[in-house]
Amino acid sequence: MRNLLQILTAKKQALDKFRPLPAALAKNLDEWYRIELTYTSNAIEGNTLSRAETALVVEKGLTVDGKTLQEHLEAINHAQALTFITSLVSKKRQAITPDDILAIHKLILSKIDDANAGRTRTIPVRIAGSTVIMPNAVKIPMLMREFFHWLHSPLTEHPARIAAQAHHRLVSIHPFVDGNGRVARLFMNTLLMQEGYPPAIIRKEDRRRYINAIEKAQLGDSLDDFFTLVYEAVGRSLDIYLESLLQ
Repeated sequence: MRNLLQILTAKKQALDKFRPLPAALAKNLDEWYRIELTYTSNAIEGNTLSRAETALVVEKGLTVDGKTLQEHLEAINHAQALTFITSLVSKKRQAITPDDILAIHKLILSKIDDANAGRTRTIPVRIAGSTVIMPNAVKIPMLMREFFHWLHSPLTEHPARIAAQAHHRLVSIHPFVDGNGRVARLFMNTLLMQEGYPPAIIRKEDRRRYINAIEKAQLGDSLDDFFTLVYEAVGRSLDIYLESLLQ
């Protein structure tokens, strides 16, 4: 595990030597990540838009035959949420507020479930196919206060580990009726980008491994599988940046 973090640090140091990145390359990578993160994050949740279809919806504003209105809105909303989190990157971790997370969630569920968008849940929820019992809704305010107490504390761990922990803590609180996974992944990437790392892409093909790693830790086992998956995702993103610069 430590070796993986040392590799990430080395790759990040190599990337830092190229900063500031050429403007055209930075723009191209931002546009690529906007589609890739939107496609993969939504695909993990069951959205059936392909990568190319996601690009059509987000970049061209087109509709795709045979796809639902909700699937279109999920693509548009996620892309808008990505734009929003870039405004948080200039903040320090300790300056992130509960309102920032609510704002991300509001964007994710906009026009899909406006009654719950940007609001923590007041009802119990269960995850289909999982034996994990999510916290009682009355505990959400206390759990979120504890989450922010941890987030704002002087953490000294590797940025990738802190980001992964934040993801797992947030998705395990499950503060929302829907959209918890998307919000957790966006927030994890906010923390990574604040530290100069590129966003981590949890690939569609890793969906089962990702879900199993989260559930394993929620049931009291180690977070190691989840950490490994996130570190690998961060490493792939660093490779994408470095390979683009060295071409």
